[in-house]
Amino acid sequence: MAADAAEAVEVRGALVRLRRATGLPVAFGGLVESGRPQIRISELSGHETTALSALAVVSGSGLGGKVVALARPCAVTDYSVSRQISHEYDGAVAAEGLRSVVAVPVVVRRRVRGVLYGALRTAQPLGDRTLSAAVAAARDVEQALVARDEARAMLAAAREPAGPSGAAWERVREAHGMLRSLAQRVEDPALRAELLDACGRLAGAASSVPAAATEGLSPREVDVLSCVAVGSTNAAAAERLGLRPETVKGYLRSAMRKLGAHTRWEAVVAARRAGVLP
Repeated sequence: MAADAAEAVEVRGALVRLRRATGLPVAFGGLVESGRPQIRISELSGHETTALSALAVVSGSGLGGKVVALARPCAVTDYSVSRQISHEYDGAVAAEGLRSVVAVPVVVRRRVRGVLYGALRTAQPLGDRTLSAAVAAARDVEQALVARDEARAMLAAAREPAGPSGAAWERVREAHGMLRSLAQRVEDPALRAELLDACGRLAGAASSVPAAATEGLSPREVDVLSCVAVGSTNAAAAERLGLRPETVKGYLRSAMRKLGAHTRWEAVVAARRAGVLP
């Protein structure tokens, strides 16, 4: 799957989760176009028209453009008459019948990479619960974009003829753990497969052992080991993977038994030798 298509899937999933969490009838969004100070509305959920589809929102213009310029969430109670924004896009907004709108930025390394919107077809204030849910949806997209950026950088480093340095390998391992954690929360099966494939390539870049030499480890056991490899406690690994600490401990014990390891660190070393971890 191409990077831009995969990123669109992340935006789409975040919009669906936003509507589910808030009951908002409409959500839409898009990412900043490369080399241009504007976002392109590429994903819509709950829409009744195509008025917003492919709309280019320039930085500083309208609600979304204001969010891009300020890099912070903004909301209006009645879009068409709001004095807080400019009105270049009133036609498209009115065609969809939107009144109250909230917009939140997707910010990666202090740069706005996109905007997510949620909207009502009535003019009423959008409360803190709605804003919090919108921010949480944006954070999901941010985490996915960071993971992808790290994966691309680490794969490039791993392909260097001399191989990455010790410090670079630590970044590879952190990216591997982040990607495996993210993959478990992705609903789209094709995107999940892509992320796990990237994990496999990161692990394979560190070892000449065939990937089949996994010692029968389950995907969840590898997830737990990837967290342990970057220093996570059982509690931290549980939070990262959405599991209970007792469940993490069970997976770790099982992995240690399969790898013939007596400690957590021995298990990590054995998994690296087997080409399971980078």
